[in-house]
Amino acid sequence: MYRVWNFVTNYSLLLIIGALIALVWANINPDGYHHFVEFELIHDFIIGHAHYNEAGQVEYRSLTLHYLVNDVLMAFFFAIAAKEVWEAIILENGSLRGKKAATPLVATAGGMFGPIAVYLGLAMFLGSDTYDAVARGWAIPTATDIAFSYLVGRLVFGAGHPAVRFLLLLAIADDAAGLIILAIFYPSGELAPEWLMLSVGAAVAVYFLANWLPRRLDRGKQARPNSTWARNTLSFWPYLIAGALSWYGFQEAGIHPALGLLPIVPTIPHADRAFGIFSEAEQYLSDLLNHIEHILKHPVEVVLFFFGLLNAGVEFSSIGSPTWLVLAGLLVGKPFGVLLFGWIAAKPLGLGLPKGMRIIDLFVIGCVAAIGFTVSLFIASVAFTGDAMLGDIPVKDAAKMGALFSFAAAIIAIVAGKVTGVVKQEN
Repeated sequence: MYRVWNFVTNYSLLLIIGALIALVWANINPDGYHHFVEFELIHDFIIGHAHYNEAGQVEYRSLTLHYLVNDVLMAFFFAIAAKEVWEAIILENGSLRGKKAATPLVATAGGMFGPIAVYLGLAMFLGSDTYDAVARGWAIPTATDIAFSYLVGRLVFGAGHPAVRFLLLLAIADDAAGLIILAIFYPSGELAPEWLMLSVGAAVAVYFLANWLPRRLDRGKQARPNSTWARNTLSFWPYLIAGALSWYGFQEAGIHPALGLLPIVPTIPHADRAFGIFSEAEQYLSDLLNHIEHILKHPVEVVLFFFGLLNAGVEFSSIGSPTWLVLAGLLVGKPFGVLLFGWIAAKPLGLGLPKGMRIIDLFVIGCVAAIGFTVSLFIASVAFTGDAMLGDIPVKDAAKMGALFSFAAAIIAIVAGKVTGVVKQEN
């Protein structure tokens, strides 16, 4: 297994720092914090085509700091995640190809259905008022934070244990499913699917003009002059322009625009083989897709700091039923879902486990994967409106607190590893 690059560590640290500052700030000076989050960068302008209210007047909106980070800049984070998923699926030695990925993928399904069942089941048990208030957040506990899970997984199993690779596969597949859930179940506005044709058209056009056509013209030419010219002269600019058009298409289609770069990722020239998810070895590759990822690495780390800062600021007085439902979904549903579905894949279905892994390791992996944080926070921020209340508790803030408390899964995972006799493998 190739070593995972330090982007994961830096991303984790900056995200935590941003989240801790937000928590302290929101509880010491909540008015000041929320004023900062909703700070207007541009006042009264139109994003996209004009929208009209019932009186026939044009509705204006403000470009806030929160919108800039969550809807615009987070698109680059999701693009990096999509790049890793894309390579894992299509490239030679891709982690999500063939039988070796079968058991982790089945376990991933368990790690999503389990939390949903626990979250909605407990919500129904608490009564119809609670269920009606929180049902829209069913996807919040399905997420697994890739970076934090990887770091805790290394702590529990050791860097060389096959369970760490299994965990990475599960986490990246989980986030891929999370992107699909966001796109389908959490539209950002009134759906206008015809605008997706702009995204599709931008992706097709940039692939044809900047990728396929130069390679076609280079057939039989060992020096590859056209492809070389496109790489050196045009570089990433055609894909950036196409990405902007695709983002606009998602925005106008009513799908969360943070996913707007996803159709462009597969169009970018890529390496011919995969080295593993977030592999450090990829820094030595010269293909344009990895080059773009390296350019984005440090800016995305800064974006994630601001994401934590602008989304994790929740007052402790907001703790309520949604908090415990999200936490139960993650801490109970995730481990038992991964264990059950992983066992079904490994034993009854005969797909097996990686050499050196035990069935009980699946439970420990599920405990590690219960750290939802980044994507859970993101889903919580789009699942509920700011005025959704359960009694006198804001549902969105309470659900976010559950995502933040999921860090408790790290302690549970360490204890579970000790109790189940996990033997750390460092090499």
